[in-house]
Amino acid sequence: MMIAVTAPASHRRLRRSALASIGVAAAGLAVLAFAIGERLALSTLYVPKTLAVFGLGMALLLAHLPAHRPLQRFGSANQATLARAVLVALAAGLVGEGHAPLGAFAAAVGLLSLALDGVDGWLARRNGLASPFGARFDMETDAALVMVLATLTWQLHKAGAWVLLAGLLRYAFVAAGWAVPWLRRRLAPSRRRQTVCVVQILALAAALVPAVAPPWSAIVAAAGLLALCYSFAADTRSLYRHARPPLAHERPI
Repeated sequence: MMIAVTAPASHRRLRRSALASIGVAAAGLAVLAFAIGERLALSTLYVPKTLAVFGLGMALLLAHLPAHRPLQRFGSANQATLARAVLVALAAGLVGEGHAPLGAFAAAVGLLSLALDGVDGWLARRNGLASPFGARFDMETDAALVMVLATLTWQLHKAGAWVLLAGLLRYAFVAAGWAVPWLRRRLAPSRRRQTVCVVQILALAAALVPAVAPPWSAIVAAAGLLALCYSFAADTRSLYRHARPPLAHERPI
């Protein structure tokens, strides 16, 4: 006789699977952060900063984990995104450190994370593990990476404080949704949105490369920001058009 797996039991299995993956990633992050801190002669705060950023991200991840149900495994796709989250934490720990080699390392982290982007989606489709949770995890990892790279671009004087808009736009859009309900509607998948995300990360990584000095670093960063602003404007217009009632001349006869 087969016994049906209850929802709480399935959630416990999923949570254990996620915690096991997070534990391995956290251990790897600690080792990498210590080695990088020693190699780049960073402050003693570097390792705690990376672990704190990673811990905050994982707390948010676990809070939204039920969206991955009815799947009971964290899965290889989310583990690939988790590897990207480790890279984001390594870059985030550089904030406040501030010396020359940081630009090259941050650019390398951004490019490596970008190279891994898309692997998670491919794995999810290949293994039948796609879920709203996985898509959101991937998107928020991208947003966090852009915020970190933008902050480092400003910190290293590669561009003015305006470059922080590249990272803040996503969070401003989410915050606006609390006041404007139609902004919370689900957006359809968009090749344009994916392309602009890649362009934005590439632009910030290029601006961080030590050989790209101001004003060229600022010009490159500004180009990426303009592309991002266009993408957000297009999404906002699309949501508005689907939210408002049709005008008289638009109604079917």
